[in-house]
Amino acid sequence: MSSATGLGYDCHRLIPGRPLVIGGVLIPHATGLLGHSDADVLTHAIIDALLGAAALGDIGQHFPDTEPRFRDADSVELLVATVALLVAGGYVIEHVDATVVIEQPKLAPFRDAIHARLRAALNVDPGQLNVKATRGEGMGFVGRLEGAAALAIATVDRPGLPRANG
Repeated sequence: MSSATGLGYDCHRLIPGRPLVIGGVLIPHATGLLGHSDADVLTHAIIDALLGAAALGDIGQHFPDTEPRFRDADSVELLVATVALLVAGGYVIEHVDATVVIEQPKLAPFRDAIHARLRAALNVDPGQLNVKATRGEGMGFVGRLEGAAALAIATVDRPGLPRANG
């Protein structure tokens, strides 16, 4: 078995009049994230981490913002498509760890729903996914309530592929 790790990062501007979707869960808030799809920073970061681990490029290559069919897309559906791509390539998701950076609102009341939605999309056991949230502490674009960001790291295995070191 050969394992690989990928890193994902995403950020989007917060604006009035848009829904706030984090990890596939609609979060009641006065502002939402601006983007071509639903702008779900957490799910986008996880997609990029998975694609990186499998050396399959990035989210923009697979789901370009120039494609009208991805306008207002549910990012969890894009995650499901990404998982299918990995499975077709013989990859198995071992673990995903992700952090959302958003000043407001607090995400603790939505943690279980976010975890459940992402776990179902990833088709992994509860111990294979970890999701955290933190704030900008008043600093930077997050702290000024201008946007939100997320980081993710994913480890995948590809059974049957020899290890690089022999």
